[in-house]
Amino acid sequence: MTLKLRKLVTPQTSAPTALEPLTNYDLVQRVLRESDAAAFELIMRRHNQHLYRLARSILKNPTDAEDVVQETYVTAFQKLESFRGPGGFSAWLAKIALNFAYRRVRRRGRVVFFEDFVSPPNGEGDPLFSRIENIESSEPDPELNVQIAELRRLLEDAIDALPVEFRTVFILAKVDGQTIKEIAETLSLNEQTVKTRLFRAKKKLQETLGDAFDELVPSLHSFDGERCDRIVFRVLAKLTQ
Repeated sequence: MTLKLRKLVTPQTSAPTALEPLTNYDLVQRVLRESDAAAFELIMRRHNQHLYRLARSILKNPTDAEDVVQETYVTAFQKLESFRGPGGFSAWLAKIALNFAYRRVRRRGRVVFFEDFVSPPNGEGDPLFSRIENIESSEPDPELNVQIAELRRLLEDAIDALPVEFRTVFILAKVDGQTIKEIAETLSLNEQTVKTRLFRAKKKLQETLGDAFDELVPSLHSFDGERCDRIVFRVLAKLTQ
């Protein structure tokens, strides 16, 4: 069976509300039965941020991460009949994304190992960190905003320098908000291994940056509406040709 989505008359800027109550499995069945582009769009919007952060944690490059997410959806669509369900769809998508991400890493021929970790120029005790920790006013402060942006850059650099197996677990847990059980399922690891890798990642970052990194972790690898729309529209364009 060769699937082709029915082309949307007008691209959506948000997921169709009538379909939002449906489970992932229900949406998959709707795509298989009716080639419903709106259903596949909602699948993408539900998983875009998670897949992007997963790919970004491995590739350390936002453009490459976007490409991997798009490749993931195209491949998932082509193999949709092989998904057995009803549960586990998010993990199924994540495994496809991981395969594409690691394939790109292998093509580059380089992987960051633990001993390659390089401390950023501003370490623990730097006034920049203490100022971030003691923000009490919500008044706009251009100078502070610049410093926050710089701190976020240093934090991203420090996380990117972690070994890939630590970095991926850390991003999924602390940025994407997944549970230990969910991460173990996504990465095909046992839960104790996930806990160990997360502990070591946090310890190394705290040694390098101090406790201030907790303040900014949730904002890492931000996934705004424009990026989400861009991925959705590009994938739909490929699948509705």
